[in-house]
Amino acid sequence: MTDIDLTPSAAARVAAIAAKQGKPAILRLAVEGGGCSGFQYRFGLAEAVEPDDIMVERDGVTLVVDDVSIDLVRGSAVDFVSDLGGKAFKVTNPNATAGCGCGTSFSV
Repeated sequence: MTDIDLTPSAAARVAAIAAKQGKPAILRLAVEGGGCSGFQYRFGLAEAVEPDDIMVERDGVTLVVDDVSIDLVRGSAVDFVSDLGGKAFKVTNPNATAGCGCGTSFSV
């Protein structure tokens, strides 16, 4: 099993955002304390891969997760979804025991 996966939909969205902003196609996923369920996901474009990052590549896009956050998202998939609630990156996390309605926070 890979540590984490990036779906083709998410890779395409990161590539489009990075191209528009003139930045490398590197998406950083971090987990921080907070949110209504205890932990929350943070996404952002990164300038470079750090030495302790776990990384996965798909279609020319790199997803990076720091070595502390990976323990909370190992086995997850990062997707980009478009539905009635809007467009957003979504983490399908098998480690989460509970989540919030907006899907941005979770508990383990």
